[in-house]
Amino acid sequence: MSNIRAVAELAGVSVATVSRALQQPDLVSAKTKAKVLAAVEEVGYKPNLMAVKFRSGKTHNLVVLVPTVANVFFARVISGMQQAAAEKGYSLLLANTQGDQEIESSYAKMVQTSQADGLIQLRAHNPFGEVTDDQSMLPMVNACEVLDQQRFPTVMLDNRAAARCMTEHLIKLGHRRIAMVKGPQRSPLTRDRLAGYQDALTAAGIAFDEQLLCPGNFSLQSGHKAAATLLALPHPPTAIFCENDEMAIGVVQRVKQSGLRIPEDLSVAGFDDISFAAYCDPPLTTIAQPAEEFGSTAVNLLVDILQGRLTKAPKVILPFELVLRASTGPAPVTVALSQKGEQDV
Repeated sequence: MSNIRAVAELAGVSVATVSRALQQPDLVSAKTKAKVLAAVEEVGYKPNLMAVKFRSGKTHNLVVLVPTVANVFFARVISGMQQAAAEKGYSLLLANTQGDQEIESSYAKMVQTSQADGLIQLRAHNPFGEVTDDQSMLPMVNACEVLDQQRFPTVMLDNRAAARCMTEHLIKLGHRRIAMVKGPQRSPLTRDRLAGYQDALTAAGIAFDEQLLCPGNFSLQSGHKAAATLLALPHPPTAIFCENDEMAIGVVQRVKQSGLRIPEDLSVAGFDDISFAAYCDPPLTTIAQPAEEFGSTAVNLLVDILQGRLTKAPKVILPFELVLRASTGPAPVTVALSQKGEQDV
């Protein structure tokens, strides 16, 4: 029967090195890890993972709290996590929490009772309860929608700058009545993206109009509903900026149902650059953010905490990109002429 000594002899390394390569692969070189894994496969060695976990006191499980697994952007984040976790020798335990604090707290207890080693939270809420000084380096990373308090390592986007960038693009196209379909009311993402939108309007000398704001919840349905409300205004917008792509796709469908053309009659823009954005009709102008990198960065930070390599809570800000597609274009000529006439008066 094959054993760890046979693997060590074939790979030309010590038994301790084989153990490290299998339990903590990031602590050995890529060359050594490759030799060990090749030897494991050749001799057919199957380590007793339960015994390894019992001896080490570690489960090599990471809990991931996802507000909704139905969200396409989160699916990409999780994909990045899975790849990084596998490379580090960890498994993921996904919890579809629906933003329920009780569900989040129950999964946080898995870490506190040693059923999991650490936790990644994709929502701006601390599932371990009220923050105290001794919680400064709990084994948790907060990614995507992050807490304002710098108690945990965070992985985020500069949502305010990204929203300002998109709004400035629409303004450069001649749009002055630019509507925004917001995300969930209490979300920091909603707050920051709204602030960026307002920043751009102020810088361009465009008066903020409360009527051009519509509530949403990041779903297709809320985008569809918001478009109906905005199109019914006495002076409807010439462009609609949605705080995520799913709402923007809902807007596109409602606008087309009304008989209007995109972008000739009305421009539509989104945020996230999910896979569907490039294939809706017309393809969607949006803000791209590196979803998979959110996931891999969060896992790497959490493993650094677990292995004692992280003593401070860093804030990692990932880059965004303005992706221009066919859903945005110049403001309608009749609107532009009307605006010019108002200015001449």
